[in-house]
Amino acid sequence: MKPPKTTAADAVRQFIVGHDDEGVRLDRWFKRHLTEVGFATVSRWARTGQIRVDGKRADVDTRLSAGQTLRVPPGGALPPGLGGARERTPLTDEQIAQVEAMVLTQDRAAIVLNKPPGLATQGGSGTFVHVDGLLDAYAAENGPRPRLVHRLDKDTSGVLLIARTPGSAAYFARHFAGRGARKIYWALVVGIPPINDGMIELPLSKQPGTGGEKMMVDESGAGQTARTRYRVIDRAGNRAAWVELQPLTGRTHQLRVHMAAIGHPIVGDGKYGGQAAFLTGTISRKMHLHARRLVIPHPEGDTLDVTAPLPEHFATGIEQLGFTESDGDLLLLAPTPKDPRVAEKRAARAHSKDIRRERKGERRKRGEEPASPKPARKPLRKVVDKTVGKAGKVLGAPRAKLPAKPAGKPLGRPVGKPAGVPAGKPVRRPTGTAPRPPRGPR
Repeated sequence: MKPPKTTAADAVRQFIVGHDDEGVRLDRWFKRHLTEVGFATVSRWARTGQIRVDGKRADVDTRLSAGQTLRVPPGGALPPGLGGARERTPLTDEQIAQVEAMVLTQDRAAIVLNKPPGLATQGGSGTFVHVDGLLDAYAAENGPRPRLVHRLDKDTSGVLLIARTPGSAAYFARHFAGRGARKIYWALVVGIPPINDGMIELPLSKQPGTGGEKMMVDESGAGQTARTRYRVIDRAGNRAAWVELQPLTGRTHQLRVHMAAIGHPIVGDGKYGGQAAFLTGTISRKMHLHARRLVIPHPEGDTLDVTAPLPEHFATGIEQLGFTESDGDLLLLAPTPKDPRVAEKRAARAHSKDIRRERKGERRKRGEEPASPKPARKPLRKVVDKTVGKAGKVLGAPRAKLPAKPAGKPLGRPVGKPAGVPAGKPVRRPTGTAPRPPRGPR
């Protein structure tokens, strides 16, 4: 982020969109850099045309590009650090150990984490420790800062995808938005669903009076479409069931609201299930919802298919209810076969990129050291051909001067006569050709 042209809070400010914000939505940009400006204010500014991107009006869902000029109306003070280069967040030894323990797999495009329950994905009111605040630990030296492309609830554990570069972030975001990503969750629910393999289609909207922190089923026509497929993996009598959930849409708290709406809340989800969401006995009161598996296309051509192990309280709950964890891996979605040719191409591209990076360090700036003298070239041997060309030129020798034409004679051949025919003589047609018929009256 480059320094703003005006820093006063009571004046119009202009910012230059940095490379770390390539492809980010306008409202997300404000949430990153102007946290004191709420979403309602941003929406009002956009609706009234007070926010401009390169001089043009912009909506809250406008995608920004690096280098664009963002005009922000007066209101709020600049947060510390916005005027200069972004400093990396210092991490403690405990946080570094936590960061390293969460990694399931990583490559040049993505980092896949196993988020523990109780750790928020992003910061908010009163939330200071979150995954987004730990991403500096994964950033390469002088490289872009990794960024989130989707999120999990604070009490939900499991697979969380992080993009390493702005390009891979835009790629993954398109597949999440276009439903190209397959997400599979495991959950323990209270009671037994009447159908072993079913579909829940109930529209959702924000519950009034909760500030958007809670969702509800809204069948008035104003709710957003939400669909969830579920499958019962096993059951513990009539007490609880172990289910597999596949969200076909990406609404906030969708799985939790849908399961509570059909009368089988997720174990430990007191927000939507109330006291009925807690089982008696030794079952943990933590929420038993786990993002087990994520399958999504990879920017380099193959498929990213990652499975996250269960947290301790979930694994203990399955064991106490008499379930076998291996039974849940008999999923409807078969494992994605890996094409060895794609892996070879990826390794070749990575090797080429490493070579280019090494050679880039060998380049010297102009004038840093005197350039080494170039070796003298050997003189080319001239072969003179004494053959005279049609234009009187001796090949291999200087061009001969043609004699000047005498004055008074016309240059070129006469108009209307073929070349080589003296002027004044009739032109004879070749034998065997018929004369042209006379032109008739018009």
